[in-house]
Amino acid sequence: MRTFIVLALAVILMSGCANFKEAARGIAGISTKQIEEARAKASSKVFDYDYKTTYDLTKKILGRILAYIYTEDPKKNLIAIFVSETNTTPVGIFFTKIGDNKTQVEVASPSTYAKELIAGTLFKSLEKGGLDDEKLSDKQVD
Repeated sequence: MRTFIVLALAVILMSGCANFKEAARGIAGISTKQIEEARAKASSKVFDYDYKTTYDLTKKILGRILAYIYTEDPKKNLIAIFVSETNTTPVGIFFTKIGDNKTQVEVASPSTYAKELIAGTLFKSLEKGGLDDEKLSDKQVD
């Protein structure tokens, strides 16, 4: 009987059921469900860069402002971050190719404050080609 229960549990967990996978991600602290749901209210802006340049500049800016990237999902065109190492408010940055040299960037979070903080800093830096020296660590993030 014990073997049957173990096998049944293994089959359920390996069946590819999204609910089980999402639950496991939630327990591990890497779920993107909240930010995907918040995408409907995302801050959005289109930039005159190709997709790869926009993505690479965004990662550079996130590193400079000390945001913690906890997952990258190329299938969802998403970088998921925590505001900082000490503020684990999730924020998602979504990328959509609009044309050869145009990419839409959307910043979403269940926290309006976190969304506006990251979007403001990220968009300002992207407008300047990633050269903005302002550091998020200089602002109140906790």
